[in-house]
Amino acid sequence: MPDPLFQHWRVRVDAALTRALPDPTTSPQRLHAAMQHAVLLGGKRMRPLLVYASGALCGANETALDAPAAAVELIHAYSLVHDDLPAMDDDALRRGQPTVHVAFDEATAILAGDALQSLAFEVAAQAPVADGIRVELLRTLAQASGVAGMCGGQALDIDATGTRLGVEALERLHALKTGALIRASVRMGALCGGADADRLQALDRYAAALGLAFQVRDDILDVEGDSATLGKTAGKDVAQDKATFPALIGLDASRLRLQELADAMRTALAPFGDRADALAALGRMAIERDR
Repeated sequence: MPDPLFQHWRVRVDAALTRALPDPTTSPQRLHAAMQHAVLLGGKRMRPLLVYASGALCGANETALDAPAAAVELIHAYSLVHDDLPAMDDDALRRGQPTVHVAFDEATAILAGDALQSLAFEVAAQAPVADGIRVELLRTLAQASGVAGMCGGQALDIDATGTRLGVEALERLHALKTGALIRASVRMGALCGGADADRLQALDRYAAALGLAFQVRDDILDVEGDSATLGKTAGKDVAQDKATFPALIGLDASRLRLQELADAMRTALAPFGDRADALAALGRMAIERDR
């Protein structure tokens, strides 16, 4: 597993995020501090790593990848801020720290999420790539973030609370809520490398399997994990009667589904050979992680 490479990419994206975020000592200080709190207090940086890994596979320059990597992490951070709000999941812990609405207040958390979303598109618009590619980056990020992606999936998740979904409906929910931004991460990196349609299609198959695997593992960890390891409140899905894979098909079948998705990722990446090692490692991380 190329850990030194992943650490190198984490350092790059953290530097890009630090450059992009407003100075917390300037006005409005409380809002700026809340944005820093949401973004810079850790996290796996899975989505930026996917941008760098798919970009490297397609021959993109790392400098061109910094902007989309930072932009997708800003969208992810905004989504977590809003997801933790009392009107959504009402969570008090994120990445082992108080959530933004707890550390600051609910109004500031809403504004911080809004500001992070806007900043993401500002950052993506500054990517040092050809104009046509920059437009595709913005389109990809917007589609993955909106009603056809993350927001639509969150709405389905809210509607499904307390109900009994079928497997197909649950997989669609998570393909939007979690998978869309993961697929966008992989696609944006590939776009920066000038990937053709066939390569984009193969990478999208990998990303679709990865996005669902990430969520299945999340659901399992909510049952089996503990809050200290997870960095967020364990057992929330059961307490809130959320639609999850373990609740629907059981833990054993959820683990089997994970292995099926691992096989799908390997099949999608096979044509790329060793060039896909970083993406393959990220797929294994998603399946084997404990937080």
